[in-house]
Amino acid sequence: MQILNHLIQILSMRVAVVGATGMVGEVMLNVLAERNFPVTELIPVASEKSVGKEIVFKDKKYKVVNLQTAVEMKPDVALFSAGGETSLEWAPKFAEAGVTVVDNSSAWRMDPTKKLIVPEINANELTANDKIIANPNCSTIQLVMALAPLHKAYKIKRVVVSTYQSITGTGVKAVEQLENEYKGVQGEMAYKYQIHRNAIPHCDSFLDNGYTKEEMKLTNETMKIMGDDTIKVTATAVRIPVVGGHSEAVNIEFENDFDVNKVRALLQETPGVMVQDNLDTFTYPMPLYAQNKNEVFVGRIRRDESQANTLNMWIVADNLRKGAATNTIQIAEYLLDNKLIG
Repeated sequence: MQILNHLIQILSMRVAVVGATGMVGEVMLNVLAERNFPVTELIPVASEKSVGKEIVFKDKKYKVVNLQTAVEMKPDVALFSAGGETSLEWAPKFAEAGVTVVDNSSAWRMDPTKKLIVPEINANELTANDKIIANPNCSTIQLVMALAPLHKAYKIKRVVVSTYQSITGTGVKAVEQLENEYKGVQGEMAYKYQIHRNAIPHCDSFLDNGYTKEEMKLTNETMKIMGDDTIKVTATAVRIPVVGGHSEAVNIEFENDFDVNKVRALLQETPGVMVQDNLDTFTYPMPLYAQNKNEVFVGRIRRDESQANTLNMWIVADNLRKGAATNTIQIAEYLLDNKLIG
């Protein structure tokens, strides 16, 4: 009877995608379809101006509804990508209705009562009582995917990370700005400066300590996901005119020494990580090849010769995929597989 009930639950999986008409929401729909997540009813949710529009999912049409209607429909899970303010207001309302929320904004990430999850690293922390689950920052996800196996093997002391981030992390307006500048057309500016043929060392807003919110997310979220506040992280986040994904130059100091070949092997064995590191064939990760892929790509793996027990590497991932939509859906898959939703 228990198995039968579980099969019935799987056969009636109702999924709300909040922010379905946005850039990440559209990718979520694609990933849900690609991974054959058992969606029996899709509830696309967006702002009032989009209510009534039709979304096509697996050759079936669904009408966009507003947030209140979606709460009343009581889906099994709600995948949020609609911004922090929307999440702060509406995620608790879904949770109170018994809906499990996986939120892609920064609203709940550092809340000590909420889990911050990268499934390959810490999904086992989740329980049926976790009704609001935070999806980490896109740059943090790809960083910790590479750090986690190395921390277990060699214990990380300090990480210095410099990011080279895709304009897709800002949204549609940034993509339009780059396209307009490329064509020499005046248009709406997503950034204070031109992004075409430029690099802007400014992702998110500046804080009193001189860092940006994006840089501090890398610091604080890494420690929370890894479950170790002794790991020291310092970051510089830069926006560059690419669309394929985010890149990171990472310098890692360990307590224990390592063998570079063993590091490569360890990363290659890590689920969700793909090593691209062959200098003879000029093989290394690039956003051009990471676009529309779910893996985290790691290369340029080499010893830092300036000090002991220190490693350099280069990490690339599609920020709309593993950095957002794919990780969110992997969380939902874990919840379903372990009978924590439905």
